[in-house]
Amino acid sequence: MCNTCVFFFQKAGQIMTQKQIKMVTIALMLGNVMAGLDGTITNTAIPAIVSNLHGIQFMGWIVAVYLLGMSVSIPIWTKIGEKITNKAAFQISLLLFVLGSALEGIAPNIYFFLVSRMIMGIGGGGMGSLPYIIAGYVFKNIKRRTQILGLLTASFNGAAILGPLVGGYLIDALSWRWVFYINIPIGVIALLICLIFYKPVSPKTSPVFDLPGAGLLVSSLILFLLGIQLLGITSNWIVALLILISIAATFAFFKREKRAQNPIIPLTIFKKHDLNGDFMLFAFTWGAYIAINAYLPMWAQALLGMSALAGGMTLIPNSIVEITASQTVATIQEHVRTFTLVMIGIITMLISSGGMFLATLQTPLWLLTVLAAFSGIGVGFIFVALQVKVQVDAGMKDMPTATSTSYLIRILAQTMMAAIYGVIMNLSLEHGIANHRDITMSTMNKLSDATTAKTLPQHLLPEMRVIFHSGIKEIMLVSCILLFIATALNFYYNWKKSSQKYLS
Repeated sequence: MCNTCVFFFQKAGQIMTQKQIKMVTIALMLGNVMAGLDGTITNTAIPAIVSNLHGIQFMGWIVAVYLLGMSVSIPIWTKIGEKITNKAAFQISLLLFVLGSALEGIAPNIYFFLVSRMIMGIGGGGMGSLPYIIAGYVFKNIKRRTQILGLLTASFNGAAILGPLVGGYLIDALSWRWVFYINIPIGVIALLICLIFYKPVSPKTSPVFDLPGAGLLVSSLILFLLGIQLLGITSNWIVALLILISIAATFAFFKREKRAQNPIIPLTIFKKHDLNGDFMLFAFTWGAYIAINAYLPMWAQALLGMSALAGGMTLIPNSIVEITASQTVATIQEHVRTFTLVMIGIITMLISSGGMFLATLQTPLWLLTVLAAFSGIGVGFIFVALQVKVQVDAGMKDMPTATSTSYLIRILAQTMMAAIYGVIMNLSLEHGIANHRDITMSTMNKLSDATTAKTLPQHLLPEMRVIFHSGIKEIMLVSCILLFIATALNFYYNWKKSSQKYLS
């Protein structure tokens, strides 16, 4: 850690020692470790979860409800940090994440599981957004901050590499429930480090918390995302009603924010042209990426009949490549523009989504894994380059809000697309089984897990896999469309921009 990297807040005028900075950085990295573990372990465990809890119709919800919890809480965590200090906010988020993990592990049914996952997601919203805000204050030098953001990303992806191995082993040897228990000791260690080493920084004046604004924002997000989640599950008029009410709540929120003393999201940040471009690029690329991350393990298990361990391992090359890419951005950005970095990222992600769209049931697993690894390059480049650009484009005054907003937008994009991908899969499955009397949603439930798939009539498996494969193809096509839109946005917002100001 460099000597100039001293943790201070100008308002409070307090300083943290180098040892404290190092230990707190470790705690922040442990938060990212838990988030990284959850991503790949949960994706690996989804087939076993839906089979055990009889919830294939809620397969998309397992990912989406966690992201929903994150979405509704991210803007709130920023203001909670201002009110009670980032230390207390981060500790509370850790506690909620660990509590949610424990409850998921003991879930007796899919409904209890999804509520627990929502709690975990609320904790994950603070655990994921606060570290990047803290880093923005700690590391004033942009190049050094880029390196630290790469380090935080590397800790996330390092855990994502271990996730399939540890998770797959636990699922095969014990039970899917143990993939959630593993978060408990890691969370406790991170919490203890914060208690001992994180020097709390209190502002001279306690800011007013915009409770009405928070209520309107949370209500609008919940209603909108719930409406998206219910597509294809309930009546269209219920979905339309929820979305309309959410739109009304959104208008009320923006009206409230215009006169709020301390708005949850200052509307001035949306008046910055470059910042809007950053937000939109994050939305479309992250919405596309979740297709690969969620459905490659499913391909391996449902279509190729592989174990949870083998299915989870398909994401390991992706995570390794992402770590390498995120660690090289600080050096590469000295020589190329942000436009070029983002464009490389989009192209490599297209190789993954397009490749899986063109893949057949006969495509070997090693080729699918190589194709998926290309998206790791894209995510590594795009995340670090755009996250730094967001903070610079926003300016120091709006940096915390812009950072959390960019995180919120990424999560919203993933939440919406996880739900939409789930709807696409459900509709494809329903269409596929319509003309097959012996194939039902119940039997498709069993196909998603290698263990229960062995109990199915063997003569039905080829046709069942064709049905499942058609759903994944449609999902990958939508992912490609999102990336083509991202390409157009990158040209519009970044083609003429110089990268020099991000290097100082």
